[in-house]
Amino acid sequence: MALTFERKKQVVAEVAEVASKAYSAVGVEYRGLTVTQVTELREKARELGVYMRVVKNTLAKRALEGTEYACMNESLRGPLILAFSMDDLGSAARLMKDATKEMSQLEVQFLSLGGELLPASALEQVASLPTREEALAQLMATMQAPVAKLVRTLNEVPGKLVRTVAAVRDQKQAA
Repeated sequence: MALTFERKKQVVAEVAEVASKAYSAVGVEYRGLTVTQVTELREKARELGVYMRVVKNTLAKRALEGTEYACMNESLRGPLILAFSMDDLGSAARLMKDATKEMSQLEVQFLSLGGELLPASALEQVASLPTREEALAQLMATMQAPVAKLVRTLNEVPGKLVRTVAAVRDQKQAA
């Protein structure tokens, strides 16, 4: 079924809005997937906070104009799924990394992060980026370490004094 002009405008507006809010994007060729496999992939995408859409390349080019993902326009060839990370930098890459293991027909074509087009080989690196919660936990651990070390150091002074006094007491009792 062909898209009407109004529907095309809606698709372009929707993808443009998502692209303006997304942290990263992945373009994946889906040639050879069944409808069931695409449906499973969409369910996983929803769970991970990834906006996934099959869009005609001409409409995608129009939608990505004026966003930091305009760098992807030259790479839009063939049947592509565009996946945008809405919650953290690596969620779309993690989704596609896991999906390519299960569905051999999926082929990552490109990634975009911070307005820069990355090759498909960068998928592993982007997928390994920490989630927001993991990054905050690492930051808190880093900030806590100097304070904890200071407390241990300050606590050692009276502890050493107590051990010295106890040693002197034991020595006097033994004599």
